[in-house]
Amino acid sequence: MDRCAKAYEYHKQGYNCAQSVAGAFADLTGLAPEQLMAATGGFGGGVGGSHAEVCGAVSGGVLVLSLLHPHTDGADRAGKVAVYAKTKEFRRRFEEVFGLTRCGELLKARPGVTDKNPAAQRLGVTAHCDNMVVTAVEIVEQMLAEEQG
Repeated sequence: MDRCAKAYEYHKQGYNCAQSVAGAFADLTGLAPEQLMAATGGFGGGVGGSHAEVCGAVSGGVLVLSLLHPHTDGADRAGKVAVYAKTKEFRRRFEEVFGLTRCGELLKARPGVTDKNPAAQRLGVTAHCDNMVVTAVEIVEQMLAEEQG
């Protein structure tokens, strides 16, 4: 399955950036796409369409990594540290590609497709948010592949 293409398709269907990223990983999370769409519905557009907070594609990626590296016991300090490390690394990689992570700042800067996000190139992505979505999925996939060694 090409998760980048799946996320791109979700976004073209009208799902927000967070929903599109999270939905592409339904098979790995054990949740139905509809559950992931419900959980991420308010995160699009920098939280509720405000453009004031983190990009929805980043929020979707953080949700996926959190589900795949669950911290479910408050006393489990190591689990908390582990999921924080994963999500911090994801955010760092996204910022490395685009220079920013906040929705409104990304919209203003309009970073394009470059050699730093080959999945967007491969899919012929041209729209701004589609680029964020596809690249977020690509980064999560890279991180998961690295875990597999």
